[in-house]
Amino acid sequence: MRRDGALRRLADADAAGLYVYRKQDLSVVLGESGRTLDRTVDSLARAGLLERVAHGVYVFPLSRRIGAGTLDAITRCLRPGRITWESCESALSQWGVISQIPVGRTTYMTTGREGEFHTRFGVIDLTHSKLPPSRIIGNLAYRDDGRLPIATKRFAYDNLRSTGRNLGLVDMDELEDDDEW
Repeated sequence: MRRDGALRRLADADAAGLYVYRKQDLSVVLGESGRTLDRTVDSLARAGLLERVAHGVYVFPLSRRIGAGTLDAITRCLRPGRITWESCESALSQWGVISQIPVGRTTYMTTGREGEFHTRFGVIDLTHSKLPPSRIIGNLAYRDDGRLPIATKRFAYDNLRSTGRNLGLVDMDELEDDDEW
C-alpha cells in the first residue's frame, strides 16, 4: 500500500479512537495480510508513521490521543484476553498511600505473563497474578476514560505484599483511610 493511503487509514482509525495496534489490528486497518502487510508495516516504521514499541505492538506517533492512557493501551495490546490492572506502587501512589510518585514507570498486575517493556512513553512493569478472576474483578476501580482499571487501595497493597516488593514506603494510616474514588 502506498504511504499516503496508509497514512489516511491510520488517521481515520485514530479519529475513531484506535492508535495502538497489534499486527492483527493493522491487517484490518490497512486491508493487507502476510508478506504484503509485513512490507507495509516495515515501510511505515522506517518512515516514522508507525513506531514499534514491543514485539508485534505499534503506535501511530502522529495520533492526537497520545497521553496518559498510552501505556494502558500498549499494555492492553501486550496481554490481549488477559485481566490486567494498574497496581502496586503505581496504584498506591495514586491513592496517596505512597508519598513518592513513580516517574517513567507504571506497575501492572496481569493474569498473563510477566515482563518489562521499555518504551518512549515509559516503562511497563507487568507482574503475573495467579488469582482467579472472581478474586480480581470486585477489587478494581474502573475509570471513565477507558483506561485500564486500577486496584483498590487494599487490593494494591495486597498485590504489593504478595509479590514481595518493598513495603517500607507504605503509609499505613493512609491505607486504612476509607476514602476511595
